[in-house]
Amino acid sequence: MTDTNPFGGGFDVNALLQQAQAMQEQMVAAQQELAEAEVDGTVADGLVTVTVNGTGELLRVKIRANSFDPADTEDLEDLVVAAYRDARARSDAMAAETFGPLTGGLGALGGDTEGGSSPPGGPGGGTSLGF
Repeated sequence: MTDTNPFGGGFDVNALLQQAQAMQEQMVAAQQELAEAEVDGTVADGLVTVTVNGTGELLRVKIRANSFDPADTEDLEDLVVAAYRDARARSDAMAAETFGPLTGGLGALGGDTEGGSSPPGGPGGGTSLGF
């Protein structure tokens, strides 16, 4: 048995720890990149546009002036929800693209399931990875 490896053989624990630390640094950088990115979701030819960041946090809502009946707010409310869902889907796709190369080798630990990978910040939001 060697001093650096309690399991014997060619397994280098220090190299594994260094690799894990490098991956953690890459994940933090990717999270920061997503937090700074902005994605728009639009419905009804731009009647409503919603902007979220790469983690899905709502940043802005734009409604085209004089484009709806103030007495009928229900339709506008539905359009805002639809625009947010569009923006959030784009945000989730960007997160999956950003984190995909980093989590690809992790299997179940990286969020891969039989149905594909789930990007960080799923329905509950946030991208804390718990490292």
